[in-house]
Amino acid sequence: MTDEIPWLDRTIEAALEPDLAICDPHHHLWKFPNNVYLVDEFLEDLQAGHNIVKTVYMECEENYRDSGPEQLFPVGETEFVETITADYLQPNIAAGIIGFADLCLGSSVKEVLEAHLASSQRFRGIRHASAWHESDKIRNAHTKPTADLFQNSNFLSGFAQLEEFNLSFDSSIYFNQIPQLLALAQQFPNTPIALNHIGGIVGIGPYKDQREAVFNQWQENIIALSACENVSLKLGGLTMTACGFGWHKMDAPPSSEQLADSMAPYFDICIKHFGSERCMFESNFPFDRASCSYAVLWNAFKRVSQQYSISDRAALLHDTASTFYRV
Repeated sequence: MTDEIPWLDRTIEAALEPDLAICDPHHHLWKFPNNVYLVDEFLEDLQAGHNIVKTVYMECEENYRDSGPEQLFPVGETEFVETITADYLQPNIAAGIIGFADLCLGSSVKEVLEAHLASSQRFRGIRHASAWHESDKIRNAHTKPTADLFQNSNFLSGFAQLEEFNLSFDSSIYFNQIPQLLALAQQFPNTPIALNHIGGIVGIGPYKDQREAVFNQWQENIIALSACENVSLKLGGLTMTACGFGWHKMDAPPSSEQLADSMAPYFDICIKHFGSERCMFESNFPFDRASCSYAVLWNAFKRVSQQYSISDRAALLHDTASTFYRV
């Protein structure tokens, strides 16, 4: 009976075009009491048939230090990932590592960046998640940001340190915050910025049943942002529950065709204005596992990209991410 089949297994697909090389530039590894997703679990997804050749680990407040100076606690995450992925080179898991440092430390964040770099030769940058919304129905980022974080003088002083260390910045925000990121990118044109999840589409809370209005505002913001040559986009994150598509509530997960049909209008705008050389597909696993399997998600990405040239597809699936993160 259907009830006996695990939900994700109710929609099974073989990997499309399994020879295409993929660099997955955004995934997590974590261990929560009822939610474990470490190397073994990730490997199980990677073995679904797609040619994942390398990945980039994204910070998620995992395994921080619990002693010593508090500002150095996040370095424990880099140390942890360096240790648990050291032997996984085929595929190359965590070929790049993105950690957290509180940029509101100002210029003194330099000590934290140096500690991250000393912990792993694979360390590539910082994500200071900044997603914030006034609605109590929309979850703010785990870093507990303020509404005006990107205008905070201490944050800006800390952000300035990234260029000195040749580090990139990953930005996790909501779509209505994109103008703030635009101002930040203009202020620091030499710092590479990766905007996560195409800028954070929201379809819950005050945005429930407002998909067209959200799309229009997002489109206007994303086109303006495209003028900043130092900003690249991660194409993904739309299968998170906060996006409001409701796939996680279905009797079975959506097919890759269904996902591609819903994602294409967003991704096509991104590719049109940023170019394939500044766009990269991302899994955002295991967050996006709430709506579909790893195999189905990458099938959807491949379907969306089929209309593009061979070189564009190579960039979207592998080359842009590999170049951006220097892996």
